Amino acid sequence: MASKSRITAIGTYVPEKILTNGDLEKLVETNDEWIVQRTGIQERHITSDHEFTSHLCIRAIEKLRDTYNVSLEDVDLILVATTTPDYSFPSVSCVIQGHFGMASTGALDLNATCAGFSYALHLANGMITSGLHRKVLVVAGETMTKVTDYSDRSTCILFGDGAGAVLVERDDTESGCLEAVVMGTQGAGGLHVYRSGLSSVMNGIPLEGNGKIVQNGREVFKWAVRTVTAGIEQLLEQANVSREQIDWFIPHSANLRMIESICEKANIPLSKTLQSVQLMGNTSSASIPLALQAGLDADQLKTGDRLLIYGFGSGLTHAGLIVRWGVPAI
Repeated sequence: MASKSRITAIGTYVPEKILTNGDLEKLVETNDEWIVQRTGIQERHITSDHEFTSHLCIRAIEKLRDTYNVSLEDVDLILVATTTPDYSFPSVSCVIQGHFGMASTGALDLNATCAGFSYALHLANGMITSGLHRKVLVVAGETMTKVTDYSDRSTCILFGDGAGAVLVERDDTESGCLEAVVMGTQGAGGLHVYRSGLSSVMNGIPLEGNGKIVQNGREVFKWAVRTVTAGIEQLLEQANVSREQIDWFIPHSANLRMIESICEKANIPLSKTLQSVQLMGNTSSASIPLALQAGLDADQLKTGDRLLIYGFGSGLTHAGLIVRWGVPAI
């Protein structure tokens, strides 16, 4: 089914407070050189004690609305990708609906961790292309620092907080934004990166972390590089386009060294890659819209550009998309 959706606006937000590598040196046995060498991360934005995912999402949506002068009153579906909701319920999407007072709007949170934005964008396109909806607000927001163990130097150096939102609308005048999609899951790898909840056992194995993030970084790194590289090949074949026809590669900003490895193995120039990890850390589902915003702010991303977006993370789950950028220049 040919895509009938178009991305028409974007807004992002990160908290004001910054946690530098120097700050982390005071918390755990680490240093700036060690962190940059292994991750490329220089600093990350973190929430205050009374600032939560819904607050970041609302600020991102306000930025979208005000920057592009769009109405939110006729949004008929809110999709929020997050793994760090304010509450188990009500959902972040319901909090957003209540804040903006959208009258006839469905509200749904989805948890695909770091692949969440890609999943939500795919779902929005499907809802619109099928004719079930006309205007979908796709939001990705995370407060990862609230679930980070700051005594674990292997994980606490990675994570930051932030949110991004895009408006996806019906467009019958042109070909839609989505040209190809690849999705997949390796549930057996769930033990490589997790956060315990109601259950403290997985596949008969006791979980660690006491509700904080636990990660086997080496295994996740190997899986991500292998999986994303293969997924890129599938996307290019499905869309019948060459690497040279991709204007920008936007992977989940997990770790700069991981991005470099993916680019090397997939034969994609790092110069054609947009990322947000160096100044914002790993913001899970929010990292891709934050990278898109960085590309706009740097006057790199243009209307009509062909983007290869790829999210991947805990689950283990991944989703890649080839899309046409439809947001007008401001």
